[in-house]
Amino acid sequence: VQLQASGGGLVQAGGSLRLSCAASGLTFSNYGLGWFRQAPGKEREFVANIKSSGSIDYADSVKGRFTISRDNAKSIMYLQMSSLKPEDTAVYYCAIRRSVYSGTYYPEDYRYWGQGTLVTVSS
Repeated sequence: VQLQASGGGLVQAGGSLRLSCAASGLTFSNYGLGWFRQAPGKEREFVANIKSSGSIDYADSVKGRFTISRDNAKSIMYLQMSSLKPEDTAVYYCAIRRSVYSGTYYPEDYRYWGQGTLVTVSS
């Protein structure tokens, strides 16, 4: 299984970016997917999750600003980020949930990880 995250970059506060995560080596539609982020000196934290059913959860810090989606035909997950803030600066990771019985909010709930893509929001 491989995950390839892309789309990060430098953006001014208030701007937008769209991250993508392309998956291979699995039946994409069967799995729950998540985005996490890790800022320098901080622990990896949950950003958003989309289950195989389409059910979605967001961290409170991004609710109303970020939108997670998936294209099962292309095996790609997206994270549309708007109204970006300097505190959104982090390496963003995509991940695949261990199983339908796993939780959704913690890194240990996920089995496969992408390499991360850096998002930098300037003030």
